[in-house]
Amino acid sequence: MGNEKQIDTLRHSASHIMAAAVLELFPGTKVAIGPAIEDGFYYDFDRSEPFTIEDLSKIEEKMKDIIKENHPFICSSKSKYEAVEEFKEKGEKYKAEIAQGISEDKVTVYQSGDFTDLCRGPHISSTGELKYFKLLSVAGAYWRGDSSREQLQRIYGTAFFTKEELDAYLAKIEEAQKRDHRKLGKDLDLFSVNDAVGGGLILWHPKGAILRNTIENYWKQFQLDNGYELIISPHIASEELFRISGHLQTYSENMYASMDIEGKPYRVKPMNCPMHLMIYKTKLHSYRELPIRYAELGTVYRFEKSGVLHGLLRVRGFTQDDGHIIVAPERLEDEMLAVFKMAVNMLQTFGFNDYKIYLATRPENKYVGEIADWDKAQKSIENALKKTGYEYEVDEGGGAFYGPKIDIKIKDAIGRLWQCSTIQFDFNLPERFDISYIDSSGKKARPYMIHRALMGSLERFIGVLLEHYAGALPLWLSPIQVAIANINEEQYDYCKELLAKFKKAGIRAVFDDRNEKIGHKIRENAMQKIPYIAVVGNKEKEANAVAIRARGNKDLGAMSVDDFLKMCADKNAPGINEL
Repeated sequence: MGNEKQIDTLRHSASHIMAAAVLELFPGTKVAIGPAIEDGFYYDFDRSEPFTIEDLSKIEEKMKDIIKENHPFICSSKSKYEAVEEFKEKGEKYKAEIAQGISEDKVTVYQSGDFTDLCRGPHISSTGELKYFKLLSVAGAYWRGDSSREQLQRIYGTAFFTKEELDAYLAKIEEAQKRDHRKLGKDLDLFSVNDAVGGGLILWHPKGAILRNTIENYWKQFQLDNGYELIISPHIASEELFRISGHLQTYSENMYASMDIEGKPYRVKPMNCPMHLMIYKTKLHSYRELPIRYAELGTVYRFEKSGVLHGLLRVRGFTQDDGHIIVAPERLEDEMLAVFKMAVNMLQTFGFNDYKIYLATRPENKYVGEIADWDKAQKSIENALKKTGYEYEVDEGGGAFYGPKIDIKIKDAIGRLWQCSTIQFDFNLPERFDISYIDSSGKKARPYMIHRALMGSLERFIGVLLEHYAGALPLWLSPIQVAIANINEEQYDYCKELLAKFKKAGIRAVFDDRNEKIGHKIRENAMQKIPYIAVVGNKEKEANAVAIRARGNKDLGAMSVDDFLKMCADKNAPGINEL
C-alpha cells in the first residue's frame, strides 16, 4: 500500500509503460499526455484506427513484457529547443507543442527502454516495479480539451501496489456497472434519451414520472415544514435580466442563444436566482420579515458538450431543488446552521448517512466584495459547521467568486462519493439587484443572500438514488409497490377486488393477469425490483388472504389482506428505507 504520492508515481509510470507498449504494437501512433488520475491513469493517443477491447488485451500483454525486461526510468535534462526539435523529427507534434509551451529554458525527459517522454516525473526506479495493473476502457478526448482541435483516443487503466487492492477495485467497478443508472433506467422503464428530442434532455416514462412525483411531493412538504415559501418562475426571461445578474457577461458560454420576441432578446434560463430576487423586489421588506426563504423546483437549461453528457448525471435540461434565503447579516450563522441541518435531514430520509463536508473559502484572485466581509462570512459559516458536530475539511480557495460555501458529498452503498447538497453565500447578487430591507433603526440596509440546493438537481439525484439502491428502491419510492399475480383465471375477480382495495389504501399496485405460469410471473416481477409480489391461488381467495414474496426472494407466507395493508402502511413513509 503506499501513500497518495507513491500511488500517483506508480500510476504515472504505468501510463509511460502503456505508451511504450502502444508504440511497439501500433507504429505510427502519436502520443499526447499520460497523467495519473484519481483511481488510475490514462494516456491520449492519435491513431487513425480505433482501439478495440481486443487491442487492450494485446497492450496489457506487451506491458507485461516491458515489465519483465525491467527497464530503468532514466531522467535527463536538455534545452527546450533541443527537445522541441527532437520531438518534431520523431513526428511527435503533441510533445513538441507541450515542450514549446514550457517557460523554462531547460526541460526534463524520462527514458525507459526505447521510449522517451517529456516529463517532470517522478517515476518508479524501473518498469519491473509495476506488478498489479489493468487496462479498463477507451474513450474519445480532444487535444487540450478543445473541441476545435484533434480528437484523440484515451486509454484508461489503473494500478495498485498489491493484488488485493487491484482485485477489490475491479470488483467495485463490476458492481458499479451493475448499478449503472442508465441500464437500470432502461431495464425498469423509467426514462430515456432520444436523438430526435436532443441529447441531455430526459424523457420521463410513466414509472419514472411516478418516482419523480413522489420525490417532488416529499420535497415540497419538507420546504413548507422548514419555513420556506414555494414560488414558480418562467423558463425564459428577457436577456436584460441576465445582464443585471452578470450571467450574460460571465456565463454566456453555458447559455443557449437568444431568441427574438417582438424585437426583444430572450434567453432560456440557466439559473433561477435572478427571478427569485425580482419576486423579493416587488415590495418593501422589514427586518421583522427576515429571513425570507423561497424554494422552487425550477427547471434550467445549460449547454454541455455532447461528449460529457451522461444519463441523468450530466444533462442539458434539469430541475434544481433551488432555494434562496434573504437574511440579515447578524442572522447568517443561525441560518447557515439551519440549512445544513435541513440538508442532512433530507439526505438521511433518502438513506444517505455518510458524508464528506467541505468549507470552500475565498479564491485567491477572482472574487467580489471586500476581504473583511469575506472573513466575516467565512467565520460565521465555520462557526455554524462547528456547531453541527460533523467533521469537515477546508477547501482553500474553492469558493465561488461571489462567496464562500459548504459542499456536502454523500457516500453511496459501494463507497463512492457524490456531490449533492451545496449551501452558498453570495456577496454579488444583492449588490447587482440592489436589494434592501428596513432595519430596526428605520434605515435601508443590504441583506445577505444564501443559495442552497439540497439534492442538486432532481435528475442527478435520481441517478444517484438508482445506483445507491441498485434499482431496488425503498417502498415509499418504488413506482410499483405491489404486483398481484394470480395462479389461474379462477382468482381473476378476487385479484381485481384486491387491486381496487390496494389503490384505495394508497398502495401503488398492478395486477399481472397474463396467461403465464405463476413462476414466470414471479420471476419477471422480481426482475422489475418490485418490493412485494402478492401471489393469489384458490386457498388465498377463500381465506381473503395473499401469499407475500418480498424483494430478495423472501417468502413471507400467507397473511390476511388487512394485515398486509397494515404492514405496507407502516413501511410506506419517507425515511423508512428497509422492507
